[in-house]
Amino acid sequence: MEKKVYSVDGKELRTINLDDNVFGLPVNEDVIYYAITNELANKRVGTACTKTRAEVHGSNAKPYKQKGTGNARRGDKKSPINVGGGTIFGPKPRDFSYSIPRKEKRLAMKSILSLQAQADRLTVVEDFTIESGKTKDLVKILTNLSKGEKPAEEAKSTRTVILLKDDDSRIKQAGRNLPNVYFLSYNRLRAHDLFYARKIVMLEGSAQKLSEFYSKGEAK
Repeated sequence: MEKKVYSVDGKELRTINLDDNVFGLPVNEDVIYYAITNELANKRVGTACTKTRAEVHGSNAKPYKQKGTGNARRGDKKSPINVGGGTIFGPKPRDFSYSIPRKEKRLAMKSILSLQAQADRLTVVEDFTIESGKTKDLVKILTNLSKGEKPAEEAKSTRTVILLKDDDSRIKQAGRNLPNVYFLSYNRLRAHDLFYARKIVMLEGSAQKLSEFYSKGEAK
């Protein structure tokens, strides 16, 4: 698959061949669903907790005698049928996380990258960094890469993922104040962020590393 490479000013520089084994695969919707569901489950805290009748603080005394009052037979005040009593089958702290096969997760990432490339939401830009670490410099680049279609404020509000070739702290610092801009390294992708991104900005260096990373071990 051929893609144009843009400068930080939004000008076309050259073309690049993207690996069809990563960016040109048929989209597998099933594995994408499994990968996103897995990520969301692993993020759940699982701290919800309720008290049973044995854990509620209160008296164990019977509120009135068993017979002769005309009331229903009942035990202590901690009974679940009373206000302030225990909870029946309520939630307890638990671990929601689980793992999926490595090959399935890798296929999901490649399917999402292929989907975004086919939907023309993937933009390849020359390698750059932001030495100043200022948000306005990053916003300017994102606006330029929008080909003049969107003003700066709209470019900031578009859900954007920037694929880095390494852990560039200066770019991340510049995007810290942009709530809709996410940074992913080529070897630590997140299916949820990639799938729901309306625009993916991929550094030219990360395109090469993505191809190497996801082609490694495929022949086994």
